[in-house]
Amino acid sequence: MNFRTITLASIYELQGFKNEALEIYKDILKKDPNNKEAQDAYNRLSEKPKTFEGVNLKAKDFFIKASTHQELKTFERWLMQWN
Repeated sequence: MNFRTITLASIYELQGFKNEALEIYKDILKKDPNNKEAQDAYNRLSEKPKTFEGVNLKAKDFFIKASTHQELKTFERWLMQWN
């Protein structure tokens, strides 16, 4: 019985195990090169991460680390200035 399925690869992907998911998608594509779902997932995970010039790293870090309602409101006000 083969447990290396799209479902298992998706679970790995959701849990952050990108390499494990890629290996499963690769195995699926060896057996069925026309599997659109596996092709799309493999291509998505194989892409080089995008970088964006001009990203405000201070604001990004503040948002990621925000833990209180007040901090989120401060970030919301910062976002609104760009609208």
